[in-house]
Amino acid sequence: MDKARKTETASLNNFEMLKQSLTDEIEFANKDMDKAKKGLAESQEKKATAEGDLDATSKDLAEDIKTKATLHQDCMTAAEEFELATKSRGEELNALATAKKVINESTGGAAAQTYDLNQVSLLQLERARVASGADLAKFEAVRFIRDLARKTQSPALAQLASRMSSAMKLGVAAGEDPFAKVKGLIEDMIATLESEAEGDASHKAYCDKEMSEATAKKDDLTAESDKLSTKIAQDKAASTKLKEEVATLQGELASMAKAKADAGKLRAEEKAAFDKNSAEMKQGIEGVKMALKVLKEYYAKEDKSHEAAEGSASGIIGLLEVCESDFTKGLTEMTAQEETAAADYDSYAKEDEIATTKKQQDVKYKTKEAATLDKSVSELSTDLESVTDELTAVLKGLDKLKEMCVAKAEPYAERKARRESEIAGLKEALQILEGAAALLQKTTKHSLRGIHAH
Repeated sequence: MDKARKTETASLNNFEMLKQSLTDEIEFANKDMDKAKKGLAESQEKKATAEGDLDATSKDLAEDIKTKATLHQDCMTAAEEFELATKSRGEELNALATAKKVINESTGGAAAQTYDLNQVSLLQLERARVASGADLAKFEAVRFIRDLARKTQSPALAQLASRMSSAMKLGVAAGEDPFAKVKGLIEDMIATLESEAEGDASHKAYCDKEMSEATAKKDDLTAESDKLSTKIAQDKAASTKLKEEVATLQGELASMAKAKADAGKLRAEEKAAFDKNSAEMKQGIEGVKMALKVLKEYYAKEDKSHEAAEGSASGIIGLLEVCESDFTKGLTEMTAQEETAAADYDSYAKEDEIATTKKQQDVKYKTKEAATLDKSVSELSTDLESVTDELTAVLKGLDKLKEMCVAKAEPYAERKARRESEIAGLKEALQILEGAAALLQKTTKHSLRGIHAH
């Protein structure tokens, strides 16, 4: 029976150890599964964050492409308007040059005959009639120029008409050549228009260069700002997540420390109870053994002085042997339970030590990594502020360039009509001047023939 009981105790102990081993494996497998689920959740969260960043970046890119297309259209419109203005100004210059050429070719002889010193006395003979017709033609040309300036709202033509009028009046009064004065005025106007054309060309080149550089700078700074903002958001999210994990680990460490303290206290109580109970069991076994020895020795003697109760003695001895067996079994079971509990506690203590060390290291590394991320966020935030300030300055400069360069241009049809009207008016004024020059020449020749015949 003792052998069977020992075998049963050993089998039970082996079963309990196997059960505990399988339970631990299940627990570790569940922990691994929880860790894998947690990692999957983290990956899904990172994926969602990345998708959000991608969506925001895609929207920003689409907006930048739209802005670039609008800016390109504005630049093309400004370039087209500049080309049209340049063409119109060239037509105006051509008209003025033509007027100058016609005046040079048509009025040279008339001016020489009319205002030459050798012809003064002869011209004076027909002065009243010739002067009145020429003056009428001159004033008619001035009136056409003035009406043209008022119609086209051109300050330059209005000023030209005023100066032509003054030059003709003062020139005639002083005996000077009024056509030469008008030529000078037209030459000055041509020079002014050419200077304005050069200024417009230089201004357009400056605007194109500055707008292109400012736009490129804005695109670069915007991309850099978006990149920094995305990186800051990612680092902040990672730092927050690490801090949450550190807080969770610290809570787990506190719980593990409390559980270990409770387990140590319980183990100490179990050990104290085993020491007390095992000592009592051993003492009982020794007492029963001593009683059995005394009874067996007594009843084994042959020289008893009275008649002994052999039958009762056998029952008592048998009962004591049962008690000895029960005590021995109890001590064996008690010892097996103590050994199993001690082994379980040692295994738990080692696992707890490993897990505690691992979690403490995780806390250390994650705290350090979170601090590094916080430092990176601070540095990136400083960089973002600098980039934002620079981008703000570039945007302000770009707005000023747009105000200066992308002006509300006059429609091409109106500008073309105005230019054609100016050219037609200038040509008509030149025809009037040519008529005046022809009149002067005819009158002068007629006067000379009249004097010679006389």
